[in-house]
Amino acid sequence: MDALQVVSAATQIVTSMVGAVRALEQASRNLDEAPKRIRSLEDFVCDLENLMRRIKQKHVYKLHNPQLDHQLQSLNSLIERLHPKIRKARRMVSKSKIKNLAHVVWTSMAGDPLRKLLNSINDDLNWWLESQILAQNVEKVIELTAQEVPTRLKVKAEQGYPISSKSKFLRKLLEQEETHQVILIVGLSGIGKSCLARQVASDAPERFVGGAVELGFGQWCSRAACNGSKSDYQKRLARKISKFLVQIGFWKKIKDENSDLEYLCCLLQEALYGKSILILLDDVWEQDIVERFAKLYDNDCKYLVTTRNEAVYEITEAEKVELSKDDIMEISKSILLYHSLLAEEELPAAAESLLERCGHHPLTVAVMGKALRKELRSEKWEKAITDLSTFATCAPGPVSYVNEKEAENTLTIFGSFEFSLEAMPRDSRRLFIALAALSWAEPVPEACLEAIWSILVQKSLFSLAVCKLVEGSLLMKDDTDPLYQVHDMVSLYLDSKTNDSIQMLINGLKAEEIAFICPWFLIFGKENIKNIAEEKVEFSLGVSEEKLVIITIEAILQALMASKSISELEVSRICFSGILGPRIADLISRDSQSLTVVSAEAITNIFSKGDYCSYIPSLETTGAVDKLAGLLQKSEDPMIQTDILTVLTKLAEFGTPETVDKVLQSIPFDKLATLLSYDAKEWHENMFTILMSLAKVGKSKAVEKMFAFEIDKNLIKLLENGSEVVQHHAIVTLKAFYELAGSPANASLRPANLNLLPWQVRLRLERFIISDRTVPPSPKSQTFEDVIHRLLDGDNKQVQGAMQDLIPFLEKAGGEPCIKKFLEYDIIPELVKMMQCCVPEIQDSAYAALHQMFCSNGGLLVLDKIFRMGLIERMAQSLESKTVKTREVNMHCIVDIVELGKKAYLERMLSLQVVEKLVKIEKNSGGSGETLGEFLKGIDKCKHLSMAERRVMKQQVLRKVRTTLKGHKFETQIVAKLDSFLSESSRGSSSGSGSSKHRK
Repeated sequence: MDALQVVSAATQIVTSMVGAVRALEQASRNLDEAPKRIRSLEDFVCDLENLMRRIKQKHVYKLHNPQLDHQLQSLNSLIERLHPKIRKARRMVSKSKIKNLAHVVWTSMAGDPLRKLLNSINDDLNWWLESQILAQNVEKVIELTAQEVPTRLKVKAEQGYPISSKSKFLRKLLEQEETHQVILIVGLSGIGKSCLARQVASDAPERFVGGAVELGFGQWCSRAACNGSKSDYQKRLARKISKFLVQIGFWKKIKDENSDLEYLCCLLQEALYGKSILILLDDVWEQDIVERFAKLYDNDCKYLVTTRNEAVYEITEAEKVELSKDDIMEISKSILLYHSLLAEEELPAAAESLLERCGHHPLTVAVMGKALRKELRSEKWEKAITDLSTFATCAPGPVSYVNEKEAENTLTIFGSFEFSLEAMPRDSRRLFIALAALSWAEPVPEACLEAIWSILVQKSLFSLAVCKLVEGSLLMKDDTDPLYQVHDMVSLYLDSKTNDSIQMLINGLKAEEIAFICPWFLIFGKENIKNIAEEKVEFSLGVSEEKLVIITIEAILQALMASKSISELEVSRICFSGILGPRIADLISRDSQSLTVVSAEAITNIFSKGDYCSYIPSLETTGAVDKLAGLLQKSEDPMIQTDILTVLTKLAEFGTPETVDKVLQSIPFDKLATLLSYDAKEWHENMFTILMSLAKVGKSKAVEKMFAFEIDKNLIKLLENGSEVVQHHAIVTLKAFYELAGSPANASLRPANLNLLPWQVRLRLERFIISDRTVPPSPKSQTFEDVIHRLLDGDNKQVQGAMQDLIPFLEKAGGEPCIKKFLEYDIIPELVKMMQCCVPEIQDSAYAALHQMFCSNGGLLVLDKIFRMGLIERMAQSLESKTVKTREVNMHCIVDIVELGKKAYLERMLSLQVVEKLVKIEKNSGGSGETLGEFLKGIDKCKHLSMAERRVMKQQVLRKVRTTLKGHKFETQIVAKLDSFLSESSRGSSSGSGSSKHRK
């Protein structure tokens, strides 16, 4: 039940109570009937209390609004008035029979007190109903007010960081009107600047109506990290600002995450106009960043900035708040207690000395506290102090920029890291040092850490080792995703260990282990590590030893699939194709079945259209068709068969006419039929791609061969029994067959069995099967222009009829010519507008017309128009509409767009928070997971995505779902439903990229 239904029910309950009071009044003299009537009143009040709880839960982030709070309080006041009066009424009717008889006698003389009480209850109910007359019922009053109130953004406070006097000082500073717009929190590294800022922002002063929001930068977003490159720095800053705009809900005009910096800054000005938000800019390394925010005008925002770069200190128009040792001394003991899991009376006497040796710095205290968790022995604490001093003396100095005044502080922090590592198992220590090879500018996927672990240790469990690092504050794991980050001081410490990591991972490993790990470093390593890794990968691919080459290619595929988004996948793909492409012909020409198989898998997952154009000629000249065809004939492994078939069809698609003929002659069509059988579910997705490619290049000749081997018969069986996604691909494939070769006399699909198929299948295939349909003539022929005129200028009934009449024009014109006419008349925005109207019949008809356009040959033209005109933003916003029908038709339309869309369009939709809006629909509809399941099915049906891209995008959607659902009561059931769907759909995809395991 959504908020509208909940509040609407309140009015129904109160109205019902009025009727119940009247019934009780009539029954007041019936001593047997009255108790039942009172019980029903008690039930009504209980229902009202439940509704109150649900409404408050729904609008928890909007209760700061006085008007909304007042309306909820009025309902609560009614409940409080009713309770004592109903209890009193119960006492009156529950007396003994003798007392009731006396009561009847007394009533006849002095009047009925129960009737007076009921009149009072009735007055209370009528008072409340009349107080809501502004919007006729509670539903409109509360929901309309809530819609006008912006959601209050929140920053999450750091666990274990207590409130200090400095927190209170900062809060007072922010409440004052005359303070500067920018407040700089300065202090030594690790002293708790970010923790302090988050704590203040987590409970932002009431003057910040929009709440607070955090945006982290880090050294990654600095000119130094970009080697002085202005363009690279501006690209990184643009990505951060783009992320911020999405955070505050202003994503409408963002073109993509690579938008121009100046354009995004203009959007930033527009987004913050008239807003009152506390903005936390964390770990800023460039003065330019603060200045870009500070120069924004016509807003009541303030900026809380943390930095350890002296250049940022020089901003003159800023209030500087220094966090000193005196400030942190008052909270360091609380931090130690929190992380050591000890009560104050359990702390050994040496605890004070340890705090002093740590300089009371929160990060150092936290690390030491976790290392001494539940330790009660004084000698262990004293030894910790001695060891910390030793480690601090021996700790390596930071290799990147650090303020000279921070040298001693930094060494103490590094010393605490050394102490924490010393207390850990050897395997965890080795893993941590190995992590110095990685770039920590962005979160690193767990798969990368596990890959590093697999070459370091063979016996221990990865989960145990990484858990020790997380517990010791040396690693931070994302709550919802398998991603890891590190504190900026840990990153600085790891910089000093880079050479040790290189020695351990590259110089100290066997050739096979180097071949396995270097592709991971090529994607996730530091810049200097990437250069070394690229040389090693090129060397491993060029050696004559077959096993080394196979391990390298398998690792390349695994690293590729660890991408967090399609854009990341594309960057990794380009990197690997540039290395593998020039060598692919040589690898396949070698006399090795295993190498040919893994090379085919790499081609399938890595090569793009441009790569095929570049490298197919070399494959043709080295006899790749004969080599692959011979291997296909011998192999009985479906995984190998599908990979080789995919490469052969790509050779035909991008090769010469001679190659096309050779491929068609060499492909065993009987094996295609076997791989399309109902039981071969794992290979269906690959097979649909293969069949479409063969039909595209071989045209009627290829289709006739498929008919001869009854491949169409297998497709029909899948139409009858397959899943929705399989049915979709089978329809598209059969439709392509019939368009290219017509329906042969011996075709498996006939009018007799057409009626046995699902209706949506019949609708799309019947025109190819039923050639003698007699369609009664229209009573009056109408032109395309007549239909358009009725659509644009008619009343509701005419508009609805016109949209239905558009469909025959689409079918008759074959799609694209008619679509171009629609575009000339600007029909698309009108149809999108009609999907937002309040007439369900028109909404359905508008969606049906758009759906038919998407399914036609000119569907991409419609899609281009929708994105070019910004109509997709309107559809995304409509997913939050109050009207169920509006949400429904726009959700269906978005799923259609996903099925049809290109990569750029799909990423655009994700940036519009479509997934988060679909999650909201799930929350309000019982958490069945069906809405999100439809979205994932759309990705599976999308023909413009490769299989690798589909897998990555589905995982990206699942991560968004987990993040949005975190802590919600439907989290477990929705995530389980989606996991089940992903598991099922993965059985219909190809050989999971890099599925072969690395063997030492």
